[in-house]
Amino acid sequence: MESRAARDILYMNYYIYFLTNKTNAVLYIGVTNDLRRRLLEHKNEVVEGFTKRYHVHKLIYYELYKHPQDAIVREKQLKKWTREKKNNLVASYNPQWEEITDIR
Repeated sequence: MESRAARDILYMNYYIYFLTNKTNAVLYIGVTNDLRRRLLEHKNEVVEGFTKRYHVHKLIYYELYKHPQDAIVREKQLKKWTREKKNNLVASYNPQWEEITDIR
């Protein structure tokens, strides 16, 4: 019989996500197991740091993973990319860089 914690991990979703500010001037890449909660934290600026300092609240891209290690590896990979490559990835799924509000 598997433990509750092990079972919960099996059914949890993990996300990597891109945020930007009103003018799309800056990009932030993060990873979380609860995208809705994390977006609320960013929008309400409850955590000190980059997103609060630059008012980075707009979700423009995300990917869903079943395993946390896969999401972490992808986040690290994306953070090494050039800004142009990141921009192209966002534009391939969200050409107008509109805020995404419908999260799976």
